[in-house]
Amino acid sequence: MANNSEGEGLLEAAIVTVIVRRLAMDGDDDDRLQEDEWLISCITIPLSSAIILANLVIIVGIVCNRQLHNTPNYFFLSLLVADLCTGIALPFIPRMGLEQSLDFQTCLLVHTFPNFLFLSYLFNLVMVHYERYLCIVSPLHYNQFWVHRCFPVALLAAWVPPLLYASLPAFGWNEWNNDNDTDNANSTLNHTVGSSGYAADPLGDGEVCSYKKVFPVPYIYLEVYGILLPAIVLIAGMTGRVLWITRKQMKVICKLHRAVDRYQTTDSEHRLNLRYAKCLAAVSLIFLLCWVPYITYVNLALGWLKGNGQSRNSTLHIILSCTGIGSMAIIPIILGLANRQYTDPARKVLLKMRDCWRGMRGSTDT
Repeated sequence: MANNSEGEGLLEAAIVTVIVRRLAMDGDDDDRLQEDEWLISCITIPLSSAIILANLVIIVGIVCNRQLHNTPNYFFLSLLVADLCTGIALPFIPRMGLEQSLDFQTCLLVHTFPNFLFLSYLFNLVMVHYERYLCIVSPLHYNQFWVHRCFPVALLAAWVPPLLYASLPAFGWNEWNNDNDTDNANSTLNHTVGSSGYAADPLGDGEVCSYKKVFPVPYIYLEVYGILLPAIVLIAGMTGRVLWITRKQMKVICKLHRAVDRYQTTDSEHRLNLRYAKCLAAVSLIFLLCWVPYITYVNLALGWLKGNGQSRNSTLHIILSCTGIGSMAIIPIILGLANRQYTDPARKVLLKMRDCWRGMRGSTDT
């Protein structure tokens, strides 16, 4: 009897020790989770605000100018709306890598809806490049292409497929039940800690919400290798083709100038070469600033997924995800601000405000 009581006492002491250590780990994990959320907010909120404000300015510029109400600008307007939604969802996208205590419906919503907005932005970006590619490659036959004749169908093609694909986890393609069965097989102490080390739900009031429960590994690979990377390759290919056509046409123009000026290099030829060089430099800079960070983040994220499903450095993962997606979201803003017609209303408002400010200062000085 004495040996049994001593054994029970040792077992109780061991259980108490494990509980105390686990509670201490939960406190550390809660602090780290709060630090990660604070870092995400510090990076994404200013970036998201800038993206939303810039898109609103360009959208107002297109809507207020009736001369811009045509098919190409309608496609670009759809892209701006998608980019605006991506800016709104930007603070929530990096949080998909964190584990939280949410029920099944809420967990699906916070993962699938930002994914739908991001995919719709990508599809609209491809559609805008494709429409302008057709306009440059075949300017005489542009009105005969389906993109121009069936504009509503083309617009639906930019929004419906992302919605259908992003909704697949809601229709059953998820790992929620499998992970719940695994969690039920584990002990109660192991259930209180998520797979990334964060305290998931110590009180057992909710389920552990993670992207690994919503998006299966085949779903992630299909999205990356079947949608994201092909879209980037298509955009790069169409942009390269347009630059090649531009260079070819510029050589023809320069040859005509030389024929008129007796094979001497003219100032107009120098201006054409300089303009092409600036265009090429701008395209290269946009690719380096907007696409390279996102491609780097995707490759590293896939490397982490092939490992244990998480990054060793959560801070690095957060910074790369925020900057990668944010830099990709500024592409329509760069394209919009480069067109003076899109920014004319905002420019006029700023000029009026400046004139009013100068008038007020002049009146106070006198």
